[in-house]
Amino acid sequence: MLVALILVAGVANVNLSVANVALPTIGKEFDSSQTTLNLIAVGYSLGLAASVLYLGAVGDRYGRKLLLVLGMVLSVPACLLAAYAPSDEVLFAARLLGGLSAGMAFPTTLALITALWSGPGRTKSIALWSALGGGIAALGPLLAGLLLEHFWWGSVFLISLPLVAVALVMAVLLVPSHVNESTEPVDNLGGIVSIVLVGSLILSINFAPVPNKGALALGLAGIALVAAAAFFLRQRRAPNPLYDLDIARRRIFWVAACAGVIVFGTLMGTMFISQQYLQNVLGYSTLEAGAAFLPAIVCMVLIAPRSAKLVESHGARFTLLAGYVSMVIAFVWMLLLWSDDAAYWQIGLAYAFIGIGVGLAGTPASHSLTGSVPVQRAGMASGTADLQRDLGGAIMQSIMGAVLTAGYTSAAATAIAASPNSDTISDSVQSQLTKSFAGADDIAAQYPQYSDQIIAAARTSFLQGDDWAYTAGLVAVLLGAALVWICFPRRGEEQRLLARYHAEDTGQPETPMAAQQDAY
Repeated sequence: MLVALILVAGVANVNLSVANVALPTIGKEFDSSQTTLNLIAVGYSLGLAASVLYLGAVGDRYGRKLLLVLGMVLSVPACLLAAYAPSDEVLFAARLLGGLSAGMAFPTTLALITALWSGPGRTKSIALWSALGGGIAALGPLLAGLLLEHFWWGSVFLISLPLVAVALVMAVLLVPSHVNESTEPVDNLGGIVSIVLVGSLILSINFAPVPNKGALALGLAGIALVAAAAFFLRQRRAPNPLYDLDIARRRIFWVAACAGVIVFGTLMGTMFISQQYLQNVLGYSTLEAGAAFLPAIVCMVLIAPRSAKLVESHGARFTLLAGYVSMVIAFVWMLLLWSDDAAYWQIGLAYAFIGIGVGLAGTPASHSLTGSVPVQRAGMASGTADLQRDLGGAIMQSIMGAVLTAGYTSAAATAIAASPNSDTISDSVQSQLTKSFAGADDIAAQYPQYSDQIIAAARTSFLQGDDWAYTAGLVAVLLGAALVWICFPRRGEEQRLLARYHAEDTGQPETPMAAQQDAY
């Protein structure tokens, strides 16, 4: 049954990652701006992050297996629509629909693990769920690169269909229909407000650096602020809150949630930026760019099961910080050594550090959530763990993509202004040159006599943009490490807090050993 749950999660993980390798090809196919490419990349995680809390609660109430099966079925038309999309706008909509289907299926996987296993078995199951899920996600770029060598850009969105077929059959046959589910009514109003909150927040970040879109970005940010206030008030007053704020205030819970958002978000953001860097700047083929990420896959799969042992022997805080140290090394390495002539060992080693960091930090980030809530709130813990990946990915991809866009546009505009022929460059050509690398590539094809200079300037501009993006990622990782260092309890205090939470949830006296066994 654990295999079935991992495969279901794998469908979402693959669909999250496959678009990154295809972005340069999609940009050329539709002459897309960098902002549109950002939205296509973030569309799936946006749909998933916006819906996961609400649909997780629906699954808790009406049956997790039902939502899981419906999500798998809906993912099929979403993949087909993405593969055969006639425009980049339709492609974005298809990615959004795919994220919604994942919002039905993905949160049930960890909720069922939490409900079906306890003690060391739960820790090991979460480690396998995290490692294999991350490994499947990281295999997505490799398979996507292979398909792009032989087929059209849309083929990458069909990768998950065979996995859907296997996962659906196994889920129907092996996953129990009802396990520790809630009988309380669902907070539908809170669910709708949460969707508006996440959607407006992510879109506002993406539109922030776009010229002439400042009013739209501010309007969306205002909607997000109002929705955040409304969600807080609703959850405080609702008799059956979608998100129990009293549980969310628990130190182990909220610090682990924030730490996971940063870890998984920077992973997704780095995959998004680096795949474009490998193809646009270093000239890698789609297959080479996908294969370049293999060190991260190997390290995540090897390290994550061992991180479970570290959590049991040294506590979640130590394991989280070890992962953050590896992530800091990776970002410093990328900033210093990823240039326009970087050798593969420089690329692969940075990816290895990222894989080690996520492998170490992913298990305690998810485990601390599930260990600090009552089993009746497994859906809330699962939804938050999903948000770590999905909201974290959406936010960090949006932030790093927005910074990339701003850096690229700034550098390209400076290069145009410094050109001896700047007076002869029309406004339309300038707009194409500054909107994305794909736009500059199109102009280079139209003016072959200046092709080398245009591509060289575009590569230099992209390098400035991705340096800005990696700096943003490094700042996020340092902030996350500081949060864990200051706020997450050491092992002894962690066990005492878990015992207190267990007593509050069960009405029994505090028994540290029992709480520890239940959590670990």
